[in-house]
Order: sequence, then C-alpha cells, then structure tokens
Amino acid sequence: MKSTAPALMSAVALVGASVAGCGGQSSAAVARVGPRRAPAAKLAVAPKPQPPALVVSPVREAGPEWRVVARVRGQAAAWEAERAGVTLLRFDQHFVRLDLHAGEGEPSGTWRDGARIEPSEIHRVVAAFNGGFKFSTGAVGWMVGGRVAVPLRVGRGSIVTYPDGTTAIGAWGQGVPAAGRQVYSVLQNLSLLVDHGLVTSSAASCIQGCWGATVGNADVVARSSLGVTQAGELVWAAGERLTPATLAHALVTAGVQRAVELDINPDWVAGYLYQHGGSGPVGAPVVPEQLGIKGRFLAPYTRDFFAVVAR
Repeated sequence: MKSTAPALMSAVALVGASVAGCGGQSSAAVARVGPRRAPAAKLAVAPKPQPPALVVSPVREAGPEWRVVARVRGQAAAWEAERAGVTLLRFDQHFVRLDLHAGEGEPSGTWRDGARIEPSEIHRVVAAFNGGFKFSTGAVGWMVGGRVAVPLRVGRGSIVTYPDGTTAIGAWGQGVPAAGRQVYSVLQNLSLLVDHGLVTSSAASCIQGCWGATVGNADVVARSSLGVTQAGELVWAAGERLTPATLAHALVTAGVQRAVELDINPDWVAGYLYQHGGSGPVGAPVVPEQLGIKGRFLAPYTRDFFAVVAR
C-alpha cells in the first residue's frame, strides 16, 4: 500500500495558494495599511460684524430732500427735511415707537412715562418733541394706560397709540381707534388739521378762533403738528413763523393723510434728535431759531411731550 502523505501535503499547499489568490490578504499587505488620518480642522469663521443698535446723525442744515438722520440696526428709521420754513421729521414705525410722557405740572400724579426721558428709553431715544395745548384751554383729551387725565371727546383730532407700540391718527370715534383694538395712550388736540390728505378749510379762514390763541394775537407764530402717511409713517412738523395753512401744506407735501396740530407759540414748540455717546444722549435742536425746552426733555419738564424710541 502506497503512502498518501506527500499527496495530502501537496493538496494543502495548492488550497492555500488558491485562497491567497482569491482575495486573501498577506501579512505584508496588512502591514502596509497605516492608521487613518484625522480630518483637517475647519478654519474658524469670524462672525459678521453687526451694525450698532442705534445711530442718530442730525444734519447741519436740512433741505427739501429727505436725509437719513437715524438708523436702527443698520436700517434707515428717521429722515429730516425742511420745506417753506417747516422742519419735517419722518419716522418709520417698523423701527421706532412713540411714547406719550406726562409733565411735572400736567397731568398731575405719577405716570409710567414721566416728566423726562426715562432710564428705559435713555439709550434708545431717537427724538422728542412737544405735546399739545395746556389742559386749561378745553381743547385737549389725555389718557395713558387706562387712566384718563382729561376726558376724551368724539370728533377731536387724536394721536392714538396701541399696546403693540404702533400709532394712528384720526378723529376720535370717527376713524380711531380701530375697531376691536385696545388703546394704550391718547392725546387729543382740537380737530384734524389734515384729513384724507387735504388741508382743512378753517386753516386759512379761522386762524385765531379755530387753531389756538397766540402771543400778541399774531397769526404767524411758532406752530407744530404730528401726522401719519398712508404707509403708516409718522411726520412731525414745526417752524417758528407759520400759519396753520402753511404748516398743513408742508405736511401734505410729505404725504400725510391725517394730522393733529400740537402746541403753538415760541415757548412751547421744540424738537430734538439725540446723538449717543459714552456720556449718554445729547439733544440737538432741529427747528432753526427755536427757543427750546430747558433740559431738552432729559431733565424734568412741566408739560406733556412725546419721545420717539427705537424698538
């Protein structure tokens, strides 16, 4: 009987060679595979610089064309122009809101927004300007936060601010407030000076009797007004030598649809833009030759006024 050992060894050798040739990895091949490299670290990308929250830049001399005077988060929020002796400040309500302030003398009592620009507003104030007539004239209505200082009357020209900070202007009960909307504040003063984009007829024919008593009974005195455009922008207008008609016509050229005359006479008409720096805001007068308000609304003032504040 012949030995089978050589044959078996040959068969095993052939099978091993076959396995290696059919995809098996030799120890040499394994040795050539090194450790995997870690992915390259991503370069850090610097965050895009954000524009300052508020930049106010009053113009030295306004002209008939609108010039940007305030930006909120890089977006234009306020503009200034001057036309026919009327200084105009226009405000985009997407970026600012209007706060009605109580004065030290009237209305009496303690109110959320008091006789000066508040600490909550101080770093966000864009502008401020005078309010309406003295309460003793009988031409005023005044309410804030549900508290009524002077009763509101139907038909009066009304500056109405809603809880969301947007302001509308119209005749009380005949256009404002909007149906179903709660109201935060109201200042009423006389009737509408501009309505449906038209100057009221009494602006030229009934100056003293319809638009307030003046110092020396002069028809041409310092006057101010606040209006709203079709797009909802607010426009404050003022000048030192104006008739009601001149003031109203300037508002109409600015696209105002409805407007209320505010205070009149040199002692009570004033507006400011506030430049911001390390020591706090500084008020810059906007109406040429205005006598101004002592403290520029940064110190307590006796009468009510409006502050325009960045949202």
